[in-house]
Amino acid sequence: METLQSDDPRELGGYRLLRRLGAGGMGRVYLARSPGGRTVAVKVVRPDLAADAGFRERFRHEVEIAKAVSGRYTAPVVDADPEAALPWLATSYVLGPDLTDVVAAHGALPERTVRALAAGLAAALQEVHAAGLIHRDLKPSNVLLAADGPRVIDFGIARAVDGSRMTQTGVVVGSPGYMSPEQAQGKDIGTAGDVFSLGAVLAFAATGRGAFGDGAASHAALLYQIVHGEPDLTGVPQSLLGLVRACLMKDPAQRPAPAQIVTSLAPQGVEPVLTDWLPSAVASTIATHAAGILDLEAPDPAPAGASFGPAPTMTAGAAAPAQAYGGPPPPGYGSAPAPGYSTPAHGGDPGTPLPGTVQLGGQPTGRSRRRVLGLALGAAAGVAVVGGGAAWWLTQNEDDTPTTDAAGRGGAAEAAGERFTTPPPGVAPQPLWHKSVAEDSTSALVPLLTHEGLLLISGDPLVAYDVRTGRARWSKKEACRPGEPLLFHDGKVFLADGGYDGVLVALDVKTGEEVWRSRLGKSLSVDSAIAVDDKNVYVTAKDFGESRSATEHRTAVAAVSHTTGKKTWLQRRDWGTKDYDVQGSVSGKHLVYADSNYNLTVRDTATGAQLWTRKIGEDWTWQPTVAGGLVFLPGDKLTALDADTGDTRWTLSSNGRRAFRNPSVIDGVLYVSDYDDGVWAVDVKTGKRIWLCDDLEANGPETFLRAGSSLYGATGGLSGGGVVALEARTGKVRWVYDDNKDNGEPWQVTVSGNLLLVTHGPEIYALPAV
Repeated sequence: METLQSDDPRELGGYRLLRRLGAGGMGRVYLARSPGGRTVAVKVVRPDLAADAGFRERFRHEVEIAKAVSGRYTAPVVDADPEAALPWLATSYVLGPDLTDVVAAHGALPERTVRALAAGLAAALQEVHAAGLIHRDLKPSNVLLAADGPRVIDFGIARAVDGSRMTQTGVVVGSPGYMSPEQAQGKDIGTAGDVFSLGAVLAFAATGRGAFGDGAASHAALLYQIVHGEPDLTGVPQSLLGLVRACLMKDPAQRPAPAQIVTSLAPQGVEPVLTDWLPSAVASTIATHAAGILDLEAPDPAPAGASFGPAPTMTAGAAAPAQAYGGPPPPGYGSAPAPGYSTPAHGGDPGTPLPGTVQLGGQPTGRSRRRVLGLALGAAAGVAVVGGGAAWWLTQNEDDTPTTDAAGRGGAAEAAGERFTTPPPGVAPQPLWHKSVAEDSTSALVPLLTHEGLLLISGDPLVAYDVRTGRARWSKKEACRPGEPLLFHDGKVFLADGGYDGVLVALDVKTGEEVWRSRLGKSLSVDSAIAVDDKNVYVTAKDFGESRSATEHRTAVAAVSHTTGKKTWLQRRDWGTKDYDVQGSVSGKHLVYADSNYNLTVRDTATGAQLWTRKIGEDWTWQPTVAGGLVFLPGDKLTALDADTGDTRWTLSSNGRRAFRNPSVIDGVLYVSDYDDGVWAVDVKTGKRIWLCDDLEANGPETFLRAGSSLYGATGGLSGGGVVALEARTGKVRWVYDDNKDNGEPWQVTVSGNLLLVTHGPEIYALPAV
């Protein structure tokens, strides 16, 4: 921002000029004030262009279009006179720096700010495109950050400078590093070109650098990277990575539309997303700058005969328009003048701030009498904690798609009350609610349980949460042992008692009240419930009546009727088997469990008779998967065993990839990840691969469930995990959700109606199942 010079006019069209903001390809830009006190930016056309009848016609046309654009997230045209001796255009002045200056002063923006920025810019592109325009030059310096949201500037005006060349095939116009591949090649440009630029702007905001190279790279190198190379998205938050990558697709047809982006990021409207959206340091700077602008007064009248003067000196090859719509251009914000602008003319050293200008990142030099009003316009405020209603929440749902998890449990539609729209590829849903509980109060390795709108999480206390609100419906202390699985059937939860009295307890899932408790016998102590089917709960136990020493006792497995709580059968296990760390599954007539002696055992559910047992190598810390008369073993190769005999039915090689994790079977399809983080879909009957997803960019899931056409997976506790969503039919990645809390705990996910219930150690989330 510069003081007015002797050749600058003092008034244009009734607007008092206060400062010179800059000069560019079409003329000069001034900060001005209307008779009513409104602050505006006024662009004045250069005299040589004003004398060009063709330019005047194009400028007149662009003014008409620009007036039509005037929307919430663009700087609206408030006045213009294309017929004046020197045509001019006045736009609303945005109290805020551009994105380039903010990143230079404060570094990459936090995830929440980038998400809000994406929603605001996509809404701006909707406004521009609805007016029949394509921006063609969306870049950080054309994005202003105001307290109430971003603004896109300089739309359509470049057309008036370049005329029909803007629409000619073969002419490259735009900013290297932010233009689309089709634009870089001089091809016809559609609205999808602006979406590509949006992706590049978001990558810059999230990482502090260009996705295709930094400013030191030559224009030719940047254009080559855009057309042929892949963007460097290192550092883009996981929850935004898919969206940015989708925007940067080489094929315009594969990029999301701005409306899709807005709907997915801000389904309840963009304005709520932009509440306190800026980091406090940036918001404080804007507030101080606003106060300074309000304090500006018009300079003394110009000497007689003052006029526009000669056209500004232009740097060779420069054609960038001046920053007509926004807060102080480079000198006032601590950076050098952009190419194509004249040097500062205020008489001070380059970069010296003038009255009304605040250096980004610095301290204000004085207290303005308008500070209260300035703070009202853009008061500093801390970034709000994520946890509320940002999600695809649209309308009532009357027809929910059935959902199924790997154990065959139906995800009932009891929690359905809302319908969520499908987000664009790569955009993860945001939590409908989030709770943090005390560390070590939950058993992170135990799968979650949902029933009739309740979420139960194994731990002490055992708590049932309302899936819609996250509020605790009931809580029961010392009801659940550490690591105890939650087995459910017919309205009851079955678990070994938390008091270690050696009994099996049935609790009413709705109230947490005890329904019955069962003791196997005087000398028998229940250790853990391991599986449940339509008739029985299966438990492991210790028989204190049979011992070889004071510490070595015979172990057993038993079936207990979950209707009466009475023992159905009990079978003693071999000496030397342990009563802890036994994990089991049941399917049809087969009860299958693995133990810490590296044994896999199959029993008949009707009698408990052992059908067969075999060694399973050195990894027993997994719950056996059994379905369709087959038992599936992970390892260097995936093996399917006949559940009746233990004979091998088929094997699947990993084809040079690392070993398979434990698989899940859902509706006749086996899903499994490998230790190279690939996800496989396999035909259960034949062992033939259906598809392999090898572009997950997250750890391979350890558990899976399916809801409608989507396959969801939860990863382990290593960094880089989360909840992943794939297309169940093709394996194509839809999104990855990560809360960026590196607590080392595994993720768990289950479904209730159209909600995903997720835990990550002590963190609990509800996400739309989209």
